[in-house]
Amino acid sequence: MPAALPVRHVRTLFISDVHLGTRGCQADLLLDFLRHYDAETIYLVGDIVDGWRLRRAWYWPQSHNDVAQKLLRKARKGARVVYVPGNHDEFLRDYVGTHFGGIEVRNTDIHATADGWRLLVIHGDQFDVVVRHARWLAHFGDWAYSTALNLNTGMNMLRRRLGFSYSSLSAWAKLKVKNAVNFIGAFEEALAREARESSIDGVICGHIHYAAMHRDFGTAYYNCGDWVESCTALVEHHDGRFEIIRWADRAAEALLPAPTHRSDPITA
Repeated sequence: MPAALPVRHVRTLFISDVHLGTRGCQADLLLDFLRHYDAETIYLVGDIVDGWRLRRAWYWPQSHNDVAQKLLRKARKGARVVYVPGNHDEFLRDYVGTHFGGIEVRNTDIHATADGWRLLVIHGDQFDVVVRHARWLAHFGDWAYSTALNLNTGMNMLRRRLGFSYSSLSAWAKLKVKNAVNFIGAFEEALAREARESSIDGVICGHIHYAAMHRDFGTAYYNCGDWVESCTALVEHHDGRFEIIRWADRAAEALLPAPTHRSDPITA
C-alpha cells in the first residue's frame, strides 16, 4: 500500500464475517483497511470472532490481536462501535445490552442514514434454515468450508510468489454452483421481506460472505461481504451514499475520489 495513501473519513463503516481465530482470516488486509478508514460509527455485523473454531483448536496470531486492538482504539478515540453477534460468535448474545471497552453489544440495531433512511442491521443467520434447524449440518459445512480455505491459502501463496494479487478460489466456486446461487437469492429475498414487513427502508447484513447492494426484492438490501474470501466492507459516506469497498482490489491503488451524491440508499 502506498505510504502517501490518505485516510478516508466516512460516516458509517460496516464490517462482517472477519472470523478472527481462523487461518483463513485476512487479518493483515483488514488491519490495513482500518488504518485507511475512519468512521463516526462502526458496525461489526457478526462472526467477527469465530468461536466455533476456537473451541476446537486455539489459533490467535498477533495480526488477529492487532485487529481487535485497532477496533478498541477507534472506540476509545470517540467512534461509536456496535457489535451485532452472528452464529460463530453467538456466545456474545448472552451479553446483549452491555459494553466491552466502549463497544456496544446489540442483537440488532436500526441505523439512521444521513438521508433519513432506517435500515435494520442484523447478522442474518436467523434466516438461514440450516443454521436454525440442522446445526450438525452447519458445523459439517463449516469444516468443508475451512478445507476449501486451506486450499485457497496455498493457492494465494503461489500467486504472491508469481506477483499476482489475492484471489478467492472458494468465492469463485460459490458463484459457479447453482445451489449456492439459489441459496444466496433466497437469503436476500428473506431479509428484504423482513425489512418490508417491519416497515423499515432496508437491511444490512452479513453471514453469506457475498457483498451486494440492490433493490431486487422491493427494498434496499446490503451485505457487507467478509474478510475471508472477498475482503469487502460497506461504507456510508457523509452525504448518505453507500459503497462496497473491495480492499483486495484496491490494495495496490490510490483511493478513487468519491462519486457524486445520490439520495436513494442504493448506489448503482
